[in-house]
Amino acid sequence: MENILQFIISGITTGSIYALIALGFSVINNSTGIVNILQCEFITYGGMLTVTFYLFSKFPLPLAIIFSVIVVAIFAGLFERLIIRNSKSKDIMLLIFITIGASIFFKGLALLIWGSDPFTIPSFSGEQIIKFLGAVIIPQNLWILGITFVTVTLLHLFFKNTITGKAMRAVSINKKAAEIVGININKMIFLSFVISGFLGSIAGIIIAPITTTSYDIGFMLGLKGFAAAILGGYGSMAGSVVGGLLLGILESIGAGEISSTYKDVIAFVVLILILFIKPTGILGSRYVDKV
Repeated sequence: MENILQFIISGITTGSIYALIALGFSVINNSTGIVNILQCEFITYGGMLTVTFYLFSKFPLPLAIIFSVIVVAIFAGLFERLIIRNSKSKDIMLLIFITIGASIFFKGLALLIWGSDPFTIPSFSGEQIIKFLGAVIIPQNLWILGITFVTVTLLHLFFKNTITGKAMRAVSINKKAAEIVGININKMIFLSFVISGFLGSIAGIIIAPITTTSYDIGFMLGLKGFAAAILGGYGSMAGSVVGGLLLGILESIGAGEISSTYKDVIAFVVLILILFIKPTGILGSRYVDKV
């Protein structure tokens, strides 16, 4: 039982990261209908910019984190404004390929800037372990859970209680109707990219003290975040959180009870099964097109 509890705690920690990334995918999908592969680089640049500001520029860690999140959010917004919005075609598949090309480019750029060596940043409040019913918890686990909870709560309140958030929800439901009532569609799409950049950078930063960070860390985390979004119901905010946590727990238990060799495989096995059994995900729409 102690082992199972340890696996669950570890799974919830990594699942929280997947949930943030899945939310980033869902926010952009709801406003544009595309799968933004560049989300992987938002994760990478969040962690690597924090390394730059903290280790190289000697900023205090909290300030380095704030600056990194702001820079990545601006970068995400500029990508939408300069590339996505000015694309000659608005075909969904073409836009997806644009994000794939951009992801490859910025991954290569990260390699040129920071090299291939992994970096680490210190835990936000030390390394003193906490014992809980025989399981071990490190302070960074609590930071990850707390930051994820606060971020998800604020995002929920934003979409539910603010005019801008409601406008973004309207765009996700029906763009034409939203435009008719005077909502600026381009502004809402721009904000969705900014929010996605914010979520991705946060995920890349808070996981760095546990796993280190490098120029390519965002790739695998991004794929697992996408798998979590599919598992929970692509485009669903609640589904992203449920999918992320469930995937993290399944991955942790599978790695502990079977073999850590198969840790990365589990996410994609789950993804394939969900696409086969329930393509809309756990909390997705029950209606799907059949071919």
